[in-house]
This record gives sequence, C-alpha cells and structure tokens, in this order.
Amino acid sequence: MNRHAVLTGVHAGILLGVTGVVAWLTGTPFVFPSLGPTAYVLVSERPLAPERLRRIVAGHGIGVAAGLLAYHLLASGVVVTADLAPRSPALAAVVASGVLALVLTSTGMLAFDAVHPPACATTLIVALGLLPTVREGFLIVAAVLVLIAGHVVALRLVLPAAARLRRSEA
Repeated sequence: MNRHAVLTGVHAGILLGVTGVVAWLTGTPFVFPSLGPTAYVLVSERPLAPERLRRIVAGHGIGVAAGLLAYHLLASGVVVTADLAPRSPALAAVVASGVLALVLTSTGMLAFDAVHPPACATTLIVALGLLPTVREGFLIVAAVLVLIAGHVVALRLVLPAAARLRRSEA
C-alpha cells in the first residue's frame, strides 16, 4: 500500500470524524451515508477551487430540497425502513418519492451546474423518510459545510505544517 492511499484514507476519516464529534456532542444527524462519498471526493481531488466547493454544497442543497418536496408530496409519514407490506400503497408512495427526488435532483444539479453525485444519495436519504424534516435538511447542509471547512483547514494549516516537519527531520 502506498503512502498516498494511507494519507487519503486518514484525511477522509478525520473529516468524517469532525462531523461525528458534532453528532455525538449535539445528538443531531451530522453523519449520514452521503457524507462519506463527499469526504472521499474532497480528499481525492486536491484543488480547492471555490467553484468545486460550491458544486458540492449546491448539489447537496438541491438533493435536500428535491427530497423534501418529493417526500412531503408523496410519502409523508412513511419510512422505507418500516415493515411495509409488499405491493402496499405506503411502499409504493415511498418508492415513488425516491424516484421523483432522484429525477428532480439530477435535473436540478445539471440545470444549476452543481453536479455532485453523492447528492443523489442525500436526496434518497430525505425522500425515503430517513431524514425527512426541514430541520434535518438544514443539518445535512450544515454537516456538508463543516466537512468542507475541515478540509480547507487541513489543506491550509495541518498538511503544510506536516510537510514542514518532514522537511526539517530530513
């Protein structure tokens, strides 16, 4: 295994760890499945272009909005993890909510030049009833912002300091 692979994995883990600490301290859903792929995208594509960061935040925002719209329009009160009977109206509603949310998210990301594939997972998290409230939607976007802030700090402060330390030891 090469050093780059290890550092990338550690960096991604640290980023998710920051949001995990916030989740643990506050009891809020600051860790959710699409945050992992977002952390990986951040650490595997090094440049800190503001446009790239904007796409990440906007993509998740579009995913949240689309998921909320689809869920409250089609499946309000249903959660995909509930014991839903096959062919039941509730299961049909939550599946339709997920499909509509994905259609809206895909269209919205392209229309607003905000393509960030992990946002498609975010929209399903919301549309399938896992984090279906407006408050939780705001928390999702806040967690993405915290993840990005942690990445910026790591790239601007921690990693250069580590490089200086390595040079001084050589």
